[in-house]
Amino acid sequence: MTLVVLLGAPGAGKGTQAAVLQDRLGIPHIATGDLFRAAIREATPVGLEARSYMDAGQLVPDGVTIRMLEERLGRPDAAAGAILDGFPRTAVQAASLDSFLAGRGSRIDAALLIDVPPDALVERLSGRWICQFAGHVYHVDMNRSRVAGICDLDGSPLVQRADDQPETIRARLVSQLDDLQAVVDHYRATGALRTINGLRPIRDVSAGLLEALGVEPVRTA
Repeated sequence: MTLVVLLGAPGAGKGTQAAVLQDRLGIPHIATGDLFRAAIREATPVGLEARSYMDAGQLVPDGVTIRMLEERLGRPDAAAGAILDGFPRTAVQAASLDSFLAGRGSRIDAALLIDVPPDALVERLSGRWICQFAGHVYHVDMNRSRVAGICDLDGSPLVQRADDQPETIRARLVSQLDDLQAVVDHYRATGALRTINGLRPIRDVSAGLLEALGVEPVRTA
């Protein structure tokens, strides 16, 4: 089983790269947000427990999130491993995840950090447009839709989030980057951290991630 944690600040390109890794490695991309929504929609016991905290405006305890991960990792498509995205978000969560995996005789094989400086993150996020139907991400400079204002994948309108304004983004990044750094430090200490320059073109970042995993990138002419 190959277990990978994908790390990066908002705007670093994790969603784009997760799709590449999923396709190349043949293991599922498990995004915590999607995991929560699916568990709640399917009304699983752990999903209902998570919903009780969310409805009360409380954070879902780490133990509940890990039980969701345990359920998801037990499915046949994850038999060979998974790419975890969105968890752990803190050093405490990273330690809890390590303990859980150790109990299964497993561990995180690699924590892949897509490293992008804060100023570049602000520039990326302030130019971001989101597909209204499914959240597909576009950018005015780096990833335009074929038809302006329309998602290439499902034809729904593209909208810009109200909090994707530069000053709002900078304020939001402060705490997020502190938490991210703590997780990065945790995986550096365990020897699992691999850092990839996220300022490079998308294909080069993909190649760097695969090389960090010891996987030969797909060569194109």
